[in-house]
Amino acid sequence: MAMARHTAEAGTGRGSVPERLLDAATRLFADRGYESTSVQEIVVAAGVTKGAMYHYFGSKDDLLYEVYARVLRMQTEHLVRISRLDAPVAERVRAAAADVIVTSIANLDDTVIFFRSMHQLSEEKQREVRGERRRYHEIFRDMVREGQAEGVFREDVSADLVVNYYFGSVHHLSTWYHPGGPLTGEDVGRRFADLLVSGLRPEHRDPDAAPTP
Repeated sequence: MAMARHTAEAGTGRGSVPERLLDAATRLFADRGYESTSVQEIVVAAGVTKGAMYHYFGSKDDLLYEVYARVLRMQTEHLVRISRLDAPVAERVRAAAADVIVTSIANLDDTVIFFRSMHQLSEEKQREVRGERRRYHEIFRDMVREGQAEGVFREDVSADLVVNYYFGSVHHLSTWYHPGGPLTGEDVGRRFADLLVSGLRPEHRDPDAAPTP
């Protein structure tokens, strides 16, 4: 009987039950904060029962984890696809750098909510997120190293430092970016990516030129 109810709720035309729960949780966490939002408020906003929620998510903690994890999984899928393209490494790095900006801006509430409330997660779930994010950074870092090995990117800055520099900027998007402003996510992504790739280009200096003070 419970499964029949879950199936009926999933077929209401408003999206699957997990999607509706995650969308409702995201809105409420953004408006009220994680701690001030109850499970009852989430299920009412999603239009499902508590039984349906607990069929998919064991707790409010699981919802918070999935709010961010689904964005990170999507970004990782994009990055893996981009990293495997048959294209020059500089083009792949530019595409990956733009993509993470565009997808972060498109899911800004999810990212803000998560980083604001990550400390509420269990240690195990925090480790899972850190591990998934580390995998993303390592794929990006390996592309930078590939460019350095080919002489396309400068070698005087470590690839790890490049990753920390760039993703530090990504994580601060929510402090200044406002939807509806003069720049779209695509605008910001393109300009950030151009700045990154330009900064990675080796310097071609005249050997006879005077050193820069």
